[in-house]
Amino acid sequence: MWEKAEIAVTNTFRDLIAWQKAKTLARDIYLATRRFPTEEQYALRDQLRKAVISVSSNIAEGKGRATQRDFCHFLVQARGSLYEVESELEIARDLHYITDTEADQLVASCNEVARVLNGLINSTKTAA
Repeated sequence: MWEKAEIAVTNTFRDLIAWQKAKTLARDIYLATRRFPTEEQYALRDQLRKAVISVSSNIAEGKGRATQRDFCHFLVQARGSLYEVESELEIARDLHYITDTEADQLVASCNEVARVLNGLINSTKTAA
């Protein structure tokens, strides 16, 4: 018999702080875009939602790839989608679909995701 139970340590995308923060950002964007005008249903609202989902999705997909180089490629894709989100938030602010306070909070969250994502990108570059 085993004297100690061994606990398997998982190392999935769910363990990545970048993914966790990106998922929280996606939730916050979805909540903020609920109040967009109906004419934006298939325009800015959907584009913003697709872009923010792409951030966490690319992190997850990259984590499932075979090499650090592939992982880094998907992290860079995630960062590009994150910058798209920031740009679209500024447009939503200009159109008064979100308040300045909401926009500032969401952009601050984007900046935090970018900070963590950039650190992860740099660490995968050196490990590759």
